[in-house]
Amino acid sequence: MLRGKWSDSKWYSRLGLWLGLMLALTIPMMILWFILTHGSDSVAAAKRLQLWQTLTIFILPSLLGVYLWSEQPLAWLHLDRGMTGRTALVAVGTMLIAVPAINLLSHLNQQLVLPSALHGLEEWMRQMEDAAAVLTERFLRVDSVGGLLINLGLMAVLPAIGEELTFRGVVQGQFSPKYKTAAIWITAALFSFIHMQFYGFVPRMLMGALFGYMLVWTGSLWVPMLMHMTNNAVAVISFYLSDHLGLGTEWMEEFGAGSTWYVGVLSLLAVTAICYFFARERSSAPRP
Repeated sequence: MLRGKWSDSKWYSRLGLWLGLMLALTIPMMILWFILTHGSDSVAAAKRLQLWQTLTIFILPSLLGVYLWSEQPLAWLHLDRGMTGRTALVAVGTMLIAVPAINLLSHLNQQLVLPSALHGLEEWMRQMEDAAAVLTERFLRVDSVGGLLINLGLMAVLPAIGEELTFRGVVQGQFSPKYKTAAIWITAALFSFIHMQFYGFVPRMLMGALFGYMLVWTGSLWVPMLMHMTNNAVAVISFYLSDHLGLGTEWMEEFGAGSTWYVGVLSLLAVTAICYFFARERSSAPRP
C-alpha cells in the first residue's frame, strides 16, 4: 500500500515526489494533446490544453502527492475545515473592493524600466506580456452565455482550485508553522513568477500573499480558493459584458489607475483595513 509511505519524509523528498508526479502526468498529456490537435493554435485546442494542464500540472499532482505523504490528506491541505457565510462574504467582498487597487498596482508595475544593459531581458519580458494579453483576449471573446460559462470554468473555477492546491496547499504547507510569514511571501513570489507575466508581478505577488494570510487566519484552503475564483470571475464577466455592450475593455484595466488613481488608493486602504480587522478578530477568537 503506497498511502503513508512518504509520511516521514523530509520536505525536499515530498517536493521531489510532487514534481515527479507532475512530470509523469504532464508529459503524456502534452504528447496526447499534440497528437489529437496536431499542434493547432485554434482557440478550441488552446482551451483543451488549458483544461488538461490545470489537471495534470496543478490539481492531480497535488492531490496524489498529499495522499501519498499524509494519512489525513484533507487535513494536511486544510480542506477539512469549511467557512462560515460571514467569512465567505468577507472573502468575496474583499476581492471586489480590491479591483481598483489591483489596477493601480498593475499600472505602476508596468512603468518598470530595466537598465540599458538588460535591454534584451526587458524586450523578452514585453514580448511575454504581449503574447499573454493576446492569448487571454482570444480566450475571453465568446459569443454566447454557454461560452461565458465555459470560460468561467476554465479561467476562474479550475485555476482557483488547482493553483491554490499547489501554492497555498502543497508549497506553503512544506514550511514549519514558525516560519509562516516567510512561507506566505516565498509562496506568493513563486505564485507570481510562475505566471511569467512580469509587468503584473507585484500585484499578483501581493494577491498571493493575501491568499496565504487568509489561509493562516482561517485555517481553511476554501477561503483563498473562493477569493482566487472571485478575482478571476470578475475579469471574465467584465470582459464579456464590456465586449457585448460595446463599452470596450480598456476601462476594466484603467479603473483605479490614471485619472482615477484616487479610487485605487482608496481601494488599497480599504483592503488593508479589512485585513487588519479580520486578522485582529481571528487572533482574539478562541481556538476550537
